[in-house]
Amino acid sequence: MKFVKLLAPLAVVLAASAAWADVKLPKIFGDHMVLQQKTQAPVWGWAEPNEEVTVSLGDEKASTKAGADGKWSVKIATPAAGGPHELKVKGKNEVTLKDVLIGEVWIASGQSNMEWTVAQSANPAEEAKNAQHPQIRMIKVGRNPSDKPQEDFKFVPNPPGAKDLTSGWAVCQPETASQFSACGYYFARKLQKELGVPVGIISTNWGGTIAEAWTSRETLAADQEWFGPILERGAQFKAGNPNQPSVLYNSMIAPLVPFAIKGAIWYQGESNVSRAEQYAKLFPAMIADWRKAWGQGDFPFLFVQLAPYAYNKMADSKQLPELWEAQTKTLTAAPNTGMCVTTDITTTNNIHPPNKQDVGLRLALWALANTYDKKDVAYSGPLYESSAVEGNKVRVKFKHAQGLTAEGGKPLSHFQIAGEDQKFVDAKAEIEGETVVVSSPDVAKPVAVRFGWSDTAEPNLFNGAHLPASPFRTDNFPMVTAGKR
Repeated sequence: MKFVKLLAPLAVVLAASAAWADVKLPKIFGDHMVLQQKTQAPVWGWAEPNEEVTVSLGDEKASTKAGADGKWSVKIATPAAGGPHELKVKGKNEVTLKDVLIGEVWIASGQSNMEWTVAQSANPAEEAKNAQHPQIRMIKVGRNPSDKPQEDFKFVPNPPGAKDLTSGWAVCQPETASQFSACGYYFARKLQKELGVPVGIISTNWGGTIAEAWTSRETLAADQEWFGPILERGAQFKAGNPNQPSVLYNSMIAPLVPFAIKGAIWYQGESNVSRAEQYAKLFPAMIADWRKAWGQGDFPFLFVQLAPYAYNKMADSKQLPELWEAQTKTLTAAPNTGMCVTTDITTTNNIHPPNKQDVGLRLALWALANTYDKKDVAYSGPLYESSAVEGNKVRVKFKHAQGLTAEGGKPLSHFQIAGEDQKFVDAKAEIEGETVVVSSPDVAKPVAVRFGWSDTAEPNLFNGAHLPASPFRTDNFPMVTAGKR
């Protein structure tokens, strides 16, 4: 009897030792995955300490030894777009990943407007029915706030009727597409059509979350002036709250690093709308934070300017325009960034506009023109460049102003003008070439112009590519959200 009792714990030890010896990969690697083409793609995982590990992709091979902690990492050269391939990882055991495509890989992240699925968006049944795109693949990172950086992420249970979406890389087909991030899917669909290569989307998002939750503690702690209040406020939250500093970076971004990517698309800001002045510092810092973590240089980071919405139910609220301004400033504060304007894609009584098709399309236009060098692609609506007072009028100059037009044939809307008293009044605005001339009989000596400067503004200034102008102001008068951190 004593001999039998001794055998039981020995069996447990042997089983644990055998499990430790198995070569393992993090969840980002799996069947049906997409690897970034023409790069040195990192592959990493765990094995027995000092175990020899070899990774192969076609004729390419890379070998290493696991460290004393069992961790290993290699880089393997990926070919031009194509497939399917097999990725093999061999140690004392062998792991074979099948149906691996080589193409373009993008992260899709943010809060609910990025998380919103095809099923939740416009024309869901028809879109899912036609979603037979085997070269588009998506993987969804599970929600899981963490106080410390994690080595791997968690999957989440499949929604009813979904097929293999939240347990690894899913191939785009009618059975899976309805649960894809809508913005991510429509972005990928346009890229795949125009580039003719596989596209992989890593969907990592959580509705209602703040930008600082997606930013590392190291970055937040480095700027006490702007981000100290964030850390102080976060210390008051209970564990597990997704709106604590860094908790989503730790569990939903850090585990993805250093998986080779082409870039990122981002739709967030609704939960930071009351702190626009701070967001103008925080958002570029978050972008730099991710780029530092990946070590791939200034990879493309494309974001959505929020849609008009009655955030505090007041028609003349100025909170959202200041957030729009903070987002626009990011175009110059952080290199290789792009912005999709959505003032015409809106439901002012619903924070989730159902039209995600145009959002994904406009993000893709920016990528096609600037990341993939498609020179004939118009990718941005008019962006404010400069202004000059001409007597009792102000002439406003724009970038991306070719073919300026007032949509619908109506007079230009949502322009205001002010004199030295800083009191803005509705103004007449007329297109002259690639400029707009603004005036009002009530302002003899104008000093400032504003455009689309209210939460629910849906202005009608577009360019010839049918892309809307971004709201702007020419002044630096005190902000509504100044000092709110």
